[in-house]
Amino acid sequence: MGDRDRARDVHVVIVGGGGTGAALLHDLTQRGFRCTLFERGELTSGTTGRHHGQLHSGARYAVGDVEIARECAQEVTILRRIAADSIEMNYGLFLALSDEDEVYGDAFAAACEAAGIPVRRIAVDEALRYEPRINPRARFAYVVPDGTIDAYRLPLQFLASATAHGASVRRFCEVTRVDTTQGAVTGVCVFDYTRHDEEICPADVVINAAGPWAGQVARRAGVDLPVTPAAGTMVAVRGRICNMVVSHLHPPGDGDIIVPQRGLSIIGSTQWETDDPDGMVTPEGDIEWLRMRADELLPGFSDEPFHAAWTAARPLAGRSAGGGRALSRGFTVVAPSGEGPHGFYSVVGGKATTLRAMAQAVADRVCHDLRLDIPGRTHATPLLVHREYFRRSIA
Repeated sequence: MGDRDRARDVHVVIVGGGGTGAALLHDLTQRGFRCTLFERGELTSGTTGRHHGQLHSGARYAVGDVEIARECAQEVTILRRIAADSIEMNYGLFLALSDEDEVYGDAFAAACEAAGIPVRRIAVDEALRYEPRINPRARFAYVVPDGTIDAYRLPLQFLASATAHGASVRRFCEVTRVDTTQGAVTGVCVFDYTRHDEEICPADVVINAAGPWAGQVARRAGVDLPVTPAAGTMVAVRGRICNMVVSHLHPPGDGDIIVPQRGLSIIGSTQWETDDPDGMVTPEGDIEWLRMRADELLPGFSDEPFHAAWTAARPLAGRSAGGGRALSRGFTVVAPSGEGPHGFYSVVGGKATTLRAMAQAVADRVCHDLRLDIPGRTHATPLLVHREYFRRSIA
């Protein structure tokens, strides 16, 4: 019996229907595993459906962490190849607005080059030809290969590809317990909100991809998972007042990125820590503060008609007394150890840009632990269009 045949005897349960869970479902199904994904609400209704949708070239992180920057750059290339329908490759401008920004610019350019990120310094006159509404008082700008992600369609492309190969997706189903016997996963208890009843779903492997709720899910398996739900506010105004992603050329901070999304322009974000990702309330002060910060990059942003404000929680890996900004934007795969049951895995951290890489890392670890030599192929396999998910669901 070959390894792919052995994989068909393994049932994997994935907890969380956001981008990472969707990419995991696709990766593991492609390797031959039988997979079921449970999402307690609607698909992408957590952090995935609430971020501003930037496709990070890695430039934002290059000075602080060249490895994360390099990983983002690689994933941009892959996503453009396998999921072009969900990507708008509109590039990005980093604007220098002060003396400090000018000094930072040298380190920024050097770090981008070290990470393999194409970067080009341009005069403000050229930048204004690209984006007429940027701050004309900018000293100069850097052009980098940033873009935007359709945060709904991209996960659906992964889900469509997975369900086409037999995976199961269960919405409005919450995993309330992880069952174990003699220190190994045997299944999960699921409450189905559409039927208002419980069921037991047998499982050989359970993967926790619940984002900022990953700590809660881990506790249901008896595992203490270090994760910091870092909340942040974003504000959208009506009108696409820029076509490129516009960022402030300085160390990553609050309110320093404007992302065009369809007919909207989004400024993000603020950041604070929360103990309850379900109980977040958008602070009124954040909205006005973000609109004023946006005016520094795109004067007149705050005069555009207000569309919406919302809060999302980033699932940052680890715990830190220094706040969320002190934690890495990298991701961590937490595999079975002496503390938790065999067969229970968690993935925390990361960016929307790196969701495919996160899924691949988890799937690689599962295969390693099960002694299965089944290489991943998601980097080279184009995804089905997002509409195929609905066509197959209706059928």
